[in-house]
Amino acid sequence: MPASSGSPQIDHDANAAAVVKRFLDGESASLPSVNQPLQPRIVGDAKVFDLTIDEIDHRIDALKDPVKALGYNGIWPGPLLKIVEGDTVRATFKNNLPESTGVHFHGQRLPNAMDGVPHVTQEPIQPGDSFTYEFVARTSGSHMYHSHHNATDQVGRGLLGAFLVQPKDPSLRYENLYGATQDIVWISNDTLGGFTINGRGFPATAPIVAKVGEKIVIRFMNEGIMTHPWHLHGMPMHVVARDGYPLGAASFRCDTLGVNPGERWDVVIDCEDPGAWAFHCHILPHAEGHDGMFGMVTALVIQDATAAISLAAAGAPAYVCVIPTTG
Repeated sequence: MPASSGSPQIDHDANAAAVVKRFLDGESASLPSVNQPLQPRIVGDAKVFDLTIDEIDHRIDALKDPVKALGYNGIWPGPLLKIVEGDTVRATFKNNLPESTGVHFHGQRLPNAMDGVPHVTQEPIQPGDSFTYEFVARTSGSHMYHSHHNATDQVGRGLLGAFLVQPKDPSLRYENLYGATQDIVWISNDTLGGFTINGRGFPATAPIVAKVGEKIVIRFMNEGIMTHPWHLHGMPMHVVARDGYPLGAASFRCDTLGVNPGERWDVVIDCEDPGAWAFHCHILPHAEGHDGMFGMVTALVIQDATAAISLAAAGAPAYVCVIPTTG
């Protein structure tokens, strides 16, 4: 018998279709972009970054009320800090919170005093105070910066960001090594606001848009407390680095890649087949429920020259985060 209009099946179909439509209509375009690079000041031989640590109102999607979150420079994720191996980094954090904090550059080989663990290598940064971290970037690759003080709470509420160290040798950078045309930061979290990619939940996650023949890099960074196996429909991922360290001959291909808390994995994707390909966490309760897809879901949209895939709204953003390949 046909399902009645009030049946759970009908409700699910309608709700699932509605949330996908919001994604395809470009909901992410209505929210501020994320992972934008913060340009440093040059002082002598140092690249100087000035950051604040703030209480913020943050939207996980466009229709829900903002959540009370934390952010660096007023945003979650914090601004992208991008430098070159061998650079001297000087990062000053002004604490505008009503609570103490500290900052750890995760994955960097640091002087012990710059390691950012309150009561171990420094005193907590008290409300209204600042602390300057200074070091030479020794470890190239994909890294993060985040709170290391009351961290379950503070990182879970948004005190996290990407710290990318390009190899000093330009031939080892992904645009030269693999011919990558997009270099995309993908930070997962799973506390405040539920399951998020770059601080957003589907349908407000931004699609990744590429053309047939492009090679793109995605840098998975897990700032949460759970493992997330990322699954790409339609084509494999070539896994080329773990925690910033190139895998070389040990690189491998897969379509599902588990990323544990604190890990960073870099993958290269050959965009071969046109279409809108689902890209999501394969722990299904992190991605889909009775009301359709949510949380850790986006899509890789591959366009060809003759029949571009429409996102249904002109001007919808074509990135999660496209990092400039120069410099």
